[in-house]
Amino acid sequence: MGLLHLPLDVALKIASSLQASDICALGCCSRLCRELFDSDCLWESLARERWPYIYASSSTGSSSSTPAKFPISMGWKSFYILRHIEILGRAQAAVKFIEQCPPSTPIEGGDYLRTILGLRDLKLSFIDVQMVLFKPQLNGLLNLVGLHYCTNLLEIPAYRVMEALQRCKISEKHVCVKWWKLGRWFYGFRMRDEQHTRRVSLAELLTAEGEDVLGVLSRGPVHEVLRVQVSVSDPFDSH
Repeated sequence: MGLLHLPLDVALKIASSLQASDICALGCCSRLCRELFDSDCLWESLARERWPYIYASSSTGSSSSTPAKFPISMGWKSFYILRHIEILGRAQAAVKFIEQCPPSTPIEGGDYLRTILGLRDLKLSFIDVQMVLFKPQLNGLLNLVGLHYCTNLLEIPAYRVMEALQRCKISEKHVCVKWWKLGRWFYGFRMRDEQHTRRVSLAELLTAEGEDVLGVLSRGPVHEVLRVQVSVSDPFDSH
């Protein structure tokens, strides 16, 4: 294959731009491929790119640099695979509530926000979210959770999140957000509570058009907003 005929440093640089699953698959092609794609420096690069926060302490001189020592004894590929399995299991546990809800069942705003905070406690990286929550076969609410986590907690620029949505083929998935606001006072009388319903695509949430909806989801029931619900949008819904 072409990579094997390139200088080693060039081949490793190209390989480091591939997905980990693709590298594993290519490593099974031949003995030479296995030697190249099992390289410690390749998997160290992948690990440091995916989980930069693990190694930040060692670069600042902190004494809590133990995680960076693990791969020395087990090898970077083994470290990467074991940590991927750990992250996958913990992330699935965090979103289990939403995953088990029937698609037609709305999720209350409080439960939705608790799921987001659960992911924050796991310190998922942007790459983690793409691998775990941006899968097209998942419930659209899980895709939404991943988007919300990336924009609000990881503070990933909207254009990068949009690129990831498009690459994972989930940008046109729709969700339906409903919220109820306290009725306004009018000449001493409080009017009926207001219900708002918005059907938006995941891509629209990253634009000015969906900014208010993402804002409601981020705040949840607070102040004048009495209740928030989010569900997978019915494609035949007129809203």
